[in-house]
Amino acid sequence: MNETRDGSHRASNTPSPPPIPPGQPAQAVPSAHLESTSPAPPVAPVSPTGLLIIDKQPGFTSMDVCAIIRARLRRAGAPKGVKVGHGGTLDPLATGVLVVLIGKATRLCDQVMATRKTYVTTIDLSRLSTTDDEAGECTPIDPALRATREDIERILPRFIGTIDQRPPAYSAINVGGRRSYELAREGTPIKLASRKVDIHGIRVEAFDWPKLSIVVECGKGVYIRSLARDVGAALGVGGMLSSLRRTESGQFSIEQAARLDQLPDKLTQADLLPLPSSP
Repeated sequence: MNETRDGSHRASNTPSPPPIPPGQPAQAVPSAHLESTSPAPPVAPVSPTGLLIIDKQPGFTSMDVCAIIRARLRRAGAPKGVKVGHGGTLDPLATGVLVVLIGKATRLCDQVMATRKTYVTTIDLSRLSTTDDEAGECTPIDPALRATREDIERILPRFIGTIDQRPPAYSAINVGGRRSYELAREGTPIKLASRKVDIHGIRVEAFDWPKLSIVVECGKGVYIRSLARDVGAALGVGGMLSSLRRTESGQFSIEQAARLDQLPDKLTQADLLPLPSSP
């Protein structure tokens, strides 16, 4: 029976639990006598959005860097499917500016790739390589072959402007559904077709035979390894890349970049740069 406000009683629609006999332990109250509560639905983690300007170190591929950053974002609570991409590949031996795009910023990948890039590179004119860099099988040229600073200044202008460039056999270009470097490693003869690329400027930074250091400003799709090979061929000597560092990618410079070991182990939204108004 339940008591009403005026002190009278009325029958309850809910049966009372049976009395507990003396000496018996209390039993759990039946669920019919408890208020039903439903747990709050889990809150889905919010995907961070922004940029990181990385100073990539040798030994890492560009996708290695993306995978490491993705793991650090997830460690801080980002969703499992958080998107991470980059705005232009750097070879494992190369260093410098790698623009990493996170979340909705990955929509800018093509725009970042299309921006002008600046490289500082050293070419070894005394050797040739199967990969056009230090990673391949290297062959020294005849020691009697030499080039002078005057020779170099004379031939460099032919590589400025819109030129035809043949990519290296050891590259990620798709050939019949497979990567060119996979076929090259298997010993399949590969000679990729030339393509049009834009080189805006080349400046000699230093020359001490056989090492030639140049600064290159260029557009999308330029292989600096191919440039090293072709400069050497134009001089009648060797030509392979011995070092490569990207110092600028669009509006982003090496001064803004951080190495992976300088970043937190857990990356949050607060660690990211905001989306630029234009890449």
